[in-house]
Order: sequence, then structure tokens, then C-alpha cells
Amino acid sequence: MKKTENVDHFPTWQASDGSPLSCVEKIKVLNDNFGELREIMQDALEDALLMGCDEEQFRNVMRDLVAELHNPYDKSDKQD
Repeated sequence: MKKTENVDHFPTWQASDGSPLSCVEKIKVLNDNFGELREIMQDALEDALLMGCDEEQFRNVMRDLVAELHNPYDKSDKQD
């Protein structure tokens, strides 16, 4: 897959109530971040495969990494 493939495919970004975001600047920032992450993750996958890493393990590690991300703005996650 070429790195330029799928670059124009971005999710419809939504607010927490499910409504689509409408601010052009917010959408631009989210799309830029998403595109950068996709490219970095694609490069990391290709490197891992070239070095003999198991593809499924790599994908699982990436899923685990996303699951470990912490929302610093979650008010229900107050620490004493």
C-alpha cells in the first residue's frame, strides 16, 4: 500500500453526544493528527514486519497502547 492511499479517508468526528463536529478548524486539527498517526503506525508496522515481528502481535500491542491512553479531561476519573 502506498503511503498516500487512504489519506483522504477520515472519520466524521463526533461530539460526546454523537452529533458531528462542525468547526472547520477543529476538524482540520483532528484530521491532521489522524493522518500523522496513520503514517507513523504504517511505518512502524512495515519496520516490525521487515525485522521479523509477528504481525498479529504488533497489531495487538498497538490496540493495547490505544486502550491505555488516559483522558486527562474526564471529570469522573478524579484522583485523591
